[in-house]
Amino acid sequence: MDFEPSDLPSMDQKLHFFSNPIKKEVSQLMLFFSLILTSIVCYNILRPLQPRSLIEIGFLSQILLKTPNSAPKTCDYSYGKWVWDETQPLGRYTEKCPLLDPGFRCQQNGRNDSDYQKWRWQPEGCHLPRFDAKDFLRRSQNGRIVFAGDSIGRNQWESLICMLTQGVSNQSTVYEEHGNPITKHKGFLSIRFQEYNLTVEYYRMPYLVVIDRPPENAPKEVSGVVRVDKLHWFSTKWVGANIFVFSAGHWWNQDKTVKRGHYFQEGESVNMTMDVMEAFRRSLNTLKSWLMQNLEPEESLIFFRSFSPVHYRDGEWNDGGHCNLNVEPETDYKRLNSEPRNNILMYEVVKQMESGKGNVQFLNITYLTEFRKDGHPSSHREPATSITAPQDCSHWCLPGVPDTWNELLYAKLLATGV
Repeated sequence: MDFEPSDLPSMDQKLHFFSNPIKKEVSQLMLFFSLILTSIVCYNILRPLQPRSLIEIGFLSQILLKTPNSAPKTCDYSYGKWVWDETQPLGRYTEKCPLLDPGFRCQQNGRNDSDYQKWRWQPEGCHLPRFDAKDFLRRSQNGRIVFAGDSIGRNQWESLICMLTQGVSNQSTVYEEHGNPITKHKGFLSIRFQEYNLTVEYYRMPYLVVIDRPPENAPKEVSGVVRVDKLHWFSTKWVGANIFVFSAGHWWNQDKTVKRGHYFQEGESVNMTMDVMEAFRRSLNTLKSWLMQNLEPEESLIFFRSFSPVHYRDGEWNDGGHCNLNVEPETDYKRLNSEPRNNILMYEVVKQMESGKGNVQFLNITYLTEFRKDGHPSSHREPATSITAPQDCSHWCLPGVPDTWNELLYAKLLATGV
C-alpha cells in the first residue's frame, strides 16, 4: 500500500493515546504498526541497489519518462539492451564515406576487429524503426538541419550525413557547399544534398556561448572567460532552420574551465566563485531565450541530446586512462555511472520550453551509450598522431554508436509527424 510520511501517527497523537489508560492497548498497537511501516520505508531506502534499481534511480529514461504503475504512452527508446546482430553492417555506410573525419575511421587507423559494429539497440517492449535514408530525406526536403555544440555533436553529424548518403542516387550531388574540406574544422560546415535541396549543418561551439578574452579589470589568474549570458555569434546563421540538435556538456567541467584559467563572466564582471554547473545552467537559459525569441515553434523542431558517456579505465584522459582493451559492451551494471548533472539541467530547459508551447524534445542517449565502452577510437587515432598521445575514449568510431543516436532521432521525427 502506498503511503506518505504524513500518514504516520504524529507525536501529539501518540502522547494522547499513552495518557489514557483505557486506550493503552490501542496505543501500543498503533505504535507497533507505525514501527513496521517505518522499517519498510528504511529498508527500501537503505537496501543495496540491484541492477534494475540502478537503472530506475540513475537514468532519466526511467525517472522522467515513466510514472509509477503505468506504461508510457509511447515507446521509451532510451531503455533496453544491446543485442548481437550479424546483419547490422549490411546496408550501412562504411569508412569509405568521404564525409568522415580521419579520426573516426578506426579500422583504417589500425583497429583489427569490427564487432563494435554488430550490436543493435533493442528497446524494451517495442522496436526501433529501421532507419530509412530516402524517407528521412523526403521528410526533410527543402529544409535545414542544424547540429551545434561540441565535437561529440560533430561525431553525430558525420554519422547522419553518411547515413543519408545511402538514400541518394548520385553521390556527387552531396558536397560541402562552401568548398571546405571535411577535417577537424573549427568553424562551421554545411553539407548540401542537392537532390533534396537540403543542408545538414554543423557549428562548432563547445560551450554554446561566447569564449572571450578577460575584461581589463579581471584578476591575473583569469586567462579567458566564458560569457554565460551571450550566445555564440554562429546563432545568427540558424534563423530559418527546421531541425536543431544541440549537444553540450563535455566542456563544462573543472579541467576545461577554471583549471585552465577560464572563469565565467556575466555582464561586465567575472564571477570567480560561480560553480561550473551553475554556469552551464545559465548558458542553457541564454540559448533558450534566443530560441524562443527567434524561432517559430510551429516551424522548428528542437532536440537537446543528452550527455555521451566516456569510458576511461584506470585513469583519466591525461593520466594513462585507456579503453583499447574493451571489445564488447559493458555487462557489469555496477560499472555504470549515475545520471550526469548536465542531463538534469538540459531536461529542465526542455520542460520550460514545452510549457511555452515550444516544439522541443530531450533526446536521451546516455543510458544506451553508457554500455558501449567498446566503441571508441581508443589508441586507434588518426594518422600522424603521436604514440604517446592520450587514448580517445570520448569520441566514437564510425560506423558505430552514434548511428543509433540518429536512429532514435529518426524515430522521434516519425513520432512527431515531421
